[in-house]
Amino acid sequence: MKIFAKALFISFVISVVFSMIPFSAQCKNLSDEVFRLHILADSDSQQAQSLKIKVRDSVLAYTQRLYKGCDSAEEAQRLTSLNLKSIADKAKQTVAKEGFDLPVKAEIRRMYFNTRHYGKVNMPSGFYNALRITIGEGKGHNWWCVMYPSLCVGASTNYKELKSKTSNDEYRLMTDEGCEFKLKIVEYFQNICSIFS
Repeated sequence: MKIFAKALFISFVISVVFSMIPFSAQCKNLSDEVFRLHILADSDSQQAQSLKIKVRDSVLAYTQRLYKGCDSAEEAQRLTSLNLKSIADKAKQTVAKEGFDLPVKAEIRRMYFNTRHYGKVNMPSGFYNALRITIGEGKGHNWWCVMYPSLCVGASTNYKELKSKTSNDEYRLMTDEGCEFKLKIVEYFQNICSIFS
């Protein structure tokens, strides 16, 4: 009986894993369709965390104009790369305006993000290209969002734009409430795989 129970359990695990492969591939495809923002605050002090939000707002206002007419995450990343110094300068101006004398670093990186929920939208865990801004020592709590298509401020999320910039499967993946459980399984699976890589 124990052998039968073990075989049944192993069969169940294998069937779950194989059923998740197409879903995991969808998540991977989605990671190529978005460009994210990651901001590290100088510290966890209230002032540093408040400054981080002000830097976020100034950078998003700048990139929103920069991305006007942008048709892909690849193009958004290219425009960001071409304007990286201007974006860093915009963040530095905000830091100085708030009365701080802190260095600011802006770079484009490929980074791992956990599953995140932005209002009605779920973003699966995985590796994404991102604009990373480090304020000062970058030792404080961070803040992240999706810059392209814009999901950075839940209240202003343009779902029509989101739908037009992603495939039907990707849009359903991000907005279907039933996907949350699958996203958690994929995240656990990715964490286990990362141990062996």
